[in-house]
Amino acid sequence: MIFSSKKLILPDPKDALPGRTTPMPVTNRHFVNGNPIIPPFPETMEQALFGMGCFWGAERKFWQDAGVFSTAVGYTGGYTANPTYEEVCTGLTGHSEVVKVIYDPAIVSYGELLRIFWESHNPTQGMRQGNDVGTQYRSGIYTYTRQQFDEALASKQRYQERLIQAGFKQITTEIMSAGEFYYAEDMHQQYLAKNPMGYCGLGGLDVAVDRE
Repeated sequence: MIFSSKKLILPDPKDALPGRTTPMPVTNRHFVNGNPIIPPFPETMEQALFGMGCFWGAERKFWQDAGVFSTAVGYTGGYTANPTYEEVCTGLTGHSEVVKVIYDPAIVSYGELLRIFWESHNPTQGMRQGNDVGTQYRSGIYTYTRQQFDEALASKQRYQERLIQAGFKQITTEIMSAGEFYYAEDMHQQYLAKNPMGYCGLGGLDVAVDRE
C-alpha cells in the first residue's frame, strides 16, 4: 500500500476524525468462493478477526484455507465510525487494517488460524509491517470469546519463545476483545483475487509455530 511517514502513535479519541453513520456499501458475495461476506452466516460458522499489516495479503492467506467460509477486510480498534480508507491512512482514526474470517470449526480450528496469523507476518515491528508504516499496520488479534482470548494469549507466549530462540525481538501484537468491525470499500475486498499482480508486502519470519 501507499508508503508515507504516517503517525506511529495512536491518536487521542478527541482528535480522531468524526466519521459517519452510514456503513460502507459492499457487494455481499465473496469474489473467490461466492459465499456471503455480510451476516447472517450459517449457524455452524464462527468468526475471527486479525490485523497483520496490509489487509490485501492478509485476507488471501485465510481464504486459501479449506475450512474458511468467507473473508472480508475492514477496520477495527479505533474511534472513527464507518471510516474510509483515505481516513484510516491519515492515522487519525485509530483503526487497524484487519481481515474478518468466517470459518467452520469442524474443519479448521481457531488454533490453526492462529498458526496462519503468526507465520504469515512479522509480529515484532510495532506500528508497521515491512515498508508499510503507520498505526493501521499494527499486528493484532481481536477476539470474540473468552476461549479465543485465552488461546491467543497462550499462542503468543509459545511463539515468543520460538522467536527468542531464533534471535528475534519481542512480539508487539495487541490482543483484545473485538470491537466494531467496519467493512472497507468494495475495491479492497478480495483485492488480490481481483488484481493478481497487486501489491502484497506480507512476509513471515520463517519460524514455525510450536504445535504442542
